[in-house]
Amino acid sequence: VKTAALMTALLLSNVGTTNAQAFDIGTNVINAGVGIGGTLLSGYNGFNRSQTPALGLSFEHGTWELGDGVVSLGGYLGYKSIGDDYTSGGYKETWKWSYTIIGVRGAYHFPLDNDKLDIYLGAMLSYNILNFKYTNNDPYYNNAIDYSGGYGSAVGFSAFGGIRYYLSDNIGLNAELGYGIAYLTIGLSFKLK
Repeated sequence: VKTAALMTALLLSNVGTTNAQAFDIGTNVINAGVGIGGTLLSGYNGFNRSQTPALGLSFEHGTWELGDGVVSLGGYLGYKSIGDDYTSGGYKETWKWSYTIIGVRGAYHFPLDNDKLDIYLGAMLSYNILNFKYTNNDPYYNNAIDYSGGYGSAVGFSAFGGIRYYLSDNIGLNAELGYGIAYLTIGLSFKLK
C-alpha cells in the first residue's frame, strides 16, 4: 500500500512539469531486477520448499508511436529455481527445478509530458527452459520413476505493468507488477539514450 501511495504521489507531483517524455522513439533502456512470486511451477509440493527470487535482465527500444505514446520492443533473460527436500529413515531426497527464461516483450509507454517518469503496460512471450535434478541417497530407489512432476520446458506468456522514475538522466528505479515470471519485480534501469 505504501509503495502504491508513493508511486501515485510521484505521478501526481510530476505530470505536466516539463515538455519531454521519459521514453520516446529511439530510447534504449536496460533493466536489471529481482522478482518475487510467480507462476513457474515445480512438480512436488512437499516439506521444505525453497525458491530463489526471479533474476531478470531486459532491454527495451522505443520503436514506434501509437497515439501520443510509444511502443517498445525488446528482449528478456531471466533465471529462477525452486527446490524441495525430504528426509526419512536416514535417507534424503532432493528436487530442484531451475528455469532459464528467454523472451521477447513489448510495452506501451503512456504520454506523460515528464522527463523523469515512465508508466507502461506490456506483454512477453517466452520460452522457459527447465533443468530438473533429483537426488536420493537410498541405494534402492527406483530410477525409472519420473520425479520431475511432469513439468518440462515450455512456452510461457506473461503480462505486466510498470513504473520507472529517473534519479538522473541515465539511471532510474523500476517496479513492475505482473502475472508470469514474478508478481512483483523491483530493480534499476539504465537509459542508453
